[in-house]
Amino acid sequence: MSGAGQRENIFPTRMALTNTKQRLKGAQTGHSLLAKKRDALTTRFRAILKKVDEAKRKMGRVMQLASFSLAEVTYATGDISYLVREQAKAASFKVKAKQENVSGVVLPAFEVDRVAGSDFNLTGLGRGGQQVLKAKEVYAKAVETLVELASLQTAFMILDEVIRATNRRVNAIEHVVIPRLENTIKYITSELDEMDREEFFRLKKVQAKKKRDAQAEDARRAALPIADEISPPTQEIAADDSPGDLLNSKDEDVIF
Repeated sequence: MSGAGQRENIFPTRMALTNTKQRLKGAQTGHSLLAKKRDALTTRFRAILKKVDEAKRKMGRVMQLASFSLAEVTYATGDISYLVREQAKAASFKVKAKQENVSGVVLPAFEVDRVAGSDFNLTGLGRGGQQVLKAKEVYAKAVETLVELASLQTAFMILDEVIRATNRRVNAIEHVVIPRLENTIKYITSELDEMDREEFFRLKKVQAKKKRDAQAEDARRAALPIADEISPPTQEIAADDSPGDLLNSKDEDVIF
């Protein structure tokens, strides 16, 4: 059956057909744009996923080196945590946040800004200075890797949520909106065709009736002269019964 399936409750008119076709075109355009957006986000998502895996592996190695460096410092100089707290009056690292636009999705990106002149340079001056400097650099690298991993992980979570929402929209348009509009167009088209057939049938009936009436009228007019020959006209007036000329006639004189 034409127009079977889910469709909109709409009165079948040509204006409704035009509006539905425009809506279908808009839905197809939106589906195409959303599909392109989904593909772009998926490509970026896979790239970030690869970087997250590399950053996690790198983070494991860096933290392992940092733990060994701290153990070496503790073995060489003892506990230096109180010296670090005393000399570190300001933050050595600052994190700057910026935004990156990927197909309309804003992704945060974090960068590490190392502040110069805020390092504890006198720590390990008595002994183990080289181990302290090595541990400091290793932990600085660990902080940078941690910030990079946090940036990638945040972008990963945001992209994952946006891709899920985009997939739901694409599937809804592809499997619900577009088929419903197409069924509505088929229904309106079939109803309009049926109305056109009914109108054509009605016009044929009207023309046939007019043709029969015209033939009957022609037959009646053709039968009128024959009737005139059979019966004389009743409207003729005899010459004797016709009134005379009032101007030329003259009445007789009346004598008193």
